[in-house]
Amino acid sequence: MIQIINAKQRHFSDFGWLKTYWLFSFSSYFDPRNIQFGALRVFNDDVVEPGTGFPTHPHEEMEIITIVLGGEMTHQDSMGNKTVIRSGDVQRMSAGTGLTHSEFNLAEKSVHFYQIWIFPDKSSLTPTYDQKTFTADQWKNQLLPVASGQGIAGTVTFHTDATIYRCALEPGKTVTHKTTAGRRIFIYVTKGQVKANGKGLLTKDQARIDIEEPLVIEAEQDSELVLIDIPSCKGWGYSTETLKGQKE
Repeated sequence: MIQIINAKQRHFSDFGWLKTYWLFSFSSYFDPRNIQFGALRVFNDDVVEPGTGFPTHPHEEMEIITIVLGGEMTHQDSMGNKTVIRSGDVQRMSAGTGLTHSEFNLAEKSVHFYQIWIFPDKSSLTPTYDQKTFTADQWKNQLLPVASGQGIAGTVTFHTDATIYRCALEPGKTVTHKTTAGRRIFIYVTKGQVKANGKGLLTKDQARIDIEEPLVIEAEQDSELVLIDIPSCKGWGYSTETLKGQKE
């Protein structure tokens, strides 16, 4: 099944300093039908104005990945990191047992980034940090893994059996992503127009995919997208043994 969610269905909030689209329930936006997709809990499409940002705040038990599309953000955290995240950069914080951090746009133009939260495979991890720089030619006409918990060399690492890809396709170009049972695929189109196994997606559309066959993505115009391959988490909840019940 390929479910297409068009751009107009995203939840938009304008706080003046922050303009953001929340693709899943987040903060004041709550939809019980739209909590998560597999292990993917949050995908926020954020623009932060110059001289503003997120003051120090806490996180725990989450893998937090930030992909900067334009501009730059200054990050500081309780682990002692103070870094600048620029266009093309990918940053990861494993919040684990708990950390605090702040993010401010200290530049002269707005910063556009995606923030992605994924549930870790293990709880009570020690908080850690990772960051790498990629260039647009690396993801031209191919799916480039930029963050992964699947042991892929050259990526920002995190602690979930999942991988995040960036891709830019010229018109008529295709990429194929192999998938298997127990996996889910999430696509968010940054710009352009593509087809995923024949299903059309426009700019800022998303696809939530459960299939057991190769996924073929074809660009109908110059296009960019993020693809996330994640575990389904369909088994979350009570085990089969627990559901057998027990008499006291």
